[in-house]
Amino acid sequence: MFSEVIKSAVSKPQFITVRGKETAVILSYEHYEDLTNPKQSLFELIQNSPFYGAKLELPERGYISKRKVEL
Repeated sequence: MFSEVIKSAVSKPQFITVRGKETAVILSYEHYEDLTNPKQSLFELIQNSPFYGAKLELPERGYISKRKVEL
């Protein structure tokens, strides 16, 4: 029956349960590759973001007193 589970995983993920609790998932290799190999780097993702270059209005920072540290 395991080979049938593997064949079914080609079209959609197969969930493995233990005592009614989902414990593991069998994925097709193609789906696994999609999850583990991002199509773009984090830098490219940020650059392609619709918010790239947006000017943010941040509130002024309040005065924070410095504490004395004895060395």
